[in-house]
Amino acid sequence: MTAPGKLRVAVIGAGAAGLCAAQHLAARPESFAPPVVFEASGRVGGIWVYTEETGQGPDGLPVGSSMYRDLRTNLPKEVMAFPDFPFDPSLPSFLHHSHVLAYLERYADHFGVREHIRFWWRVDAVSPAEGAEGGWDVTACQAQDRTVQTTERFDAVLVCSGHYADPFVPPIPGLETFPGQLLHSHDYRCPEPFAGRTVVLLGAGPSGVDLALQLAPVARRVVLSHRQPPLPGLPGNVLQAAPAVGVAGATVQFGDGAEHRADVLILCTGYRYRFPFLAPARLGLRLTEQTVTPLYRHLLPPRHPGLFFIGLCQQICPFPHFHCQLLFCLAVLAGTCRLPPAAELQAAAEGELRQHLGAPRHFHRLGGRQWGYCQELARLGGFQPPPPVLRKIYEAVRASRSRDASRYRSLNYRVLSAEEWELVGAEPGGAPGEGR
Repeated sequence: MTAPGKLRVAVIGAGAAGLCAAQHLAARPESFAPPVVFEASGRVGGIWVYTEETGQGPDGLPVGSSMYRDLRTNLPKEVMAFPDFPFDPSLPSFLHHSHVLAYLERYADHFGVREHIRFWWRVDAVSPAEGAEGGWDVTACQAQDRTVQTTERFDAVLVCSGHYADPFVPPIPGLETFPGQLLHSHDYRCPEPFAGRTVVLLGAGPSGVDLALQLAPVARRVVLSHRQPPLPGLPGNVLQAAPAVGVAGATVQFGDGAEHRADVLILCTGYRYRFPFLAPARLGLRLTEQTVTPLYRHLLPPRHPGLFFIGLCQQICPFPHFHCQLLFCLAVLAGTCRLPPAAELQAAAEGELRQHLGAPRHFHRLGGRQWGYCQELARLGGFQPPPPVLRKIYEAVRASRSRDASRYRSLNYRVLSAEEWELVGAEPGGAPGEGR
């Protein structure tokens, strides 16, 4: 039984956001009962768990991992760490994914989070509870035996299930006629199977650029299709093309009139927001492939402030961002941060969305807006925002990446204070370091 006055909170997912949620809930026993974390797999880490499997896993369900074998972070560890748990300082700034997973496993052990996790439990439904007491009914089943099911009542639910598992496939005319190998970057694992072939990559986000760099040494040719200005520093056999507008057999047609024949077409086109355990209309939400609206502060439905979505935002420093979102949510639940009435929450959420009418699909892409966002959450929630040095390093890395996409990861950074940092050197073959 939950002690009187203590809120019982469900957490969906034991990736980085879910672990952070469990840690902070467990650290506030005066306000919260021990958290219950539902994790559909058998381990912590979420998207940072690598598997060579693609398509369907042994359980018959789609493989959730989008991790590829040689991925290194595109942000340095100095801006990735949770504020209360640093990375190993002996590691380079840009980490192999295995180091991030090891960090999350150490985080879970250090804060004793594992005892709160129900491994191999998949959430099937989350709905507002009937009756005057309110709350949320969470129905979950054992992932390995779906006949074993339970429904429990919670005061609040933190959705920490991520949004990098359901690939977005753009509606390109003729795509279904392509006779070669067609896949989404979600199913890419390593470059060797593409040796000697012409590969067209659609999209030059982090995955698209990464795959171009990984494929260039083995592929005959790589064509990187995107709408950005030309990217400097790419290998000589990587061609850049305008956005794809059509496919006719093995020929990919581009917006500037160019055409390229391809053996392989890889869609680096991002992911869709998907929450199969929710009934969005009942919650007053509209889900499109790239937005969840209306949400107050990208976090909660105005009509149901006991449900929180952690980590929807993109182009952020993820772990510090999750930390800020969660501290704000816990302040709301504990009553130290009082929300306006539902009508005002709705108006604020709709107002935020109206500011992005020109590009609504970019609503959750914060980029440079993340700093003001976190500062406002901190002001309302009564906690410290990320130190200014995080923004300074983040912007320095962005500038370095724009100058040379193939070498920016060779640099290493060091935090000197809440305001200052320095560039301490480069890995072999990289650019020399400079003090800052």
